[in-house]
Amino acid sequence: MLAGILDMAVIDRRLPRNPARGVKLPRKTGKLNRVYLSHDQVHTLAGLSAHPTLVLCLAYTGIRWGEVTALRVRHINFLRRRLNVEENAVKVGAIIHLGTTKGHERRSVPYPELLSAGLAEQCADKGPTQLVFGGGTFHMKSPDSVDGWFVNAVRRAQQANPDFPFLTPHDLRHTAASLAISSGANVKAVQRMLGHASAAMTLDTYGDLFDDDLELVAAKMQDAAREASVGKSWAINLA
Repeated sequence: MLAGILDMAVIDRRLPRNPARGVKLPRKTGKLNRVYLSHDQVHTLAGLSAHPTLVLCLAYTGIRWGEVTALRVRHINFLRRRLNVEENAVKVGAIIHLGTTKGHERRSVPYPELLSAGLAEQCADKGPTQLVFGGGTFHMKSPDSVDGWFVNAVRRAQQANPDFPFLTPHDLRHTAASLAISSGANVKAVQRMLGHASAAMTLDTYGDLFDDDLELVAAKMQDAAREASVGKSWAINLA
């Protein structure tokens, strides 16, 4: 970002050259100790929340807070069970501004059938252009991190189970990636679901979740080799 600003300064002839270009940057490191909820934990949190369908939507689709609160009734395809993510609501100060998604590209995100009834209930008696979550007219603001409905649901879950992790609404995006990968989704599918710019970005962020695939690949190769060798032995015996 700094380099881009200084590029403009060079173009405006306020600087002879950009001192930020050519500087070797430290390697980016992702957030350590990400929180990944299990299916049971997701449903526990939703059940203790004032907005259970919203929690389930975040945890099973991976869309961002600004994207989920910008969903309109017309953005849901109930027949194909898809969310058409087209808008993003961002709070700047006390005002919510509506714009394009973070990657400036629309995407279609599938959702599991368990969300159908809750989403239908949210859309009941609303017009196509009204917002899915909340009253339909105004975008929901992100919950207060100290005493909001989300953190209170987390606290109630921790009271019931001391091992329940502390998390924020954004951590449900990580949970969605984890649940998708554990269900067998490949990296391209996860990339499209989350709206990442590239599969490389998805791997950089969630590469540790794909580790088990290596053992699965080795097991499948072993099975394929065994079947091939058995078939070859039958052919020899018939000859």
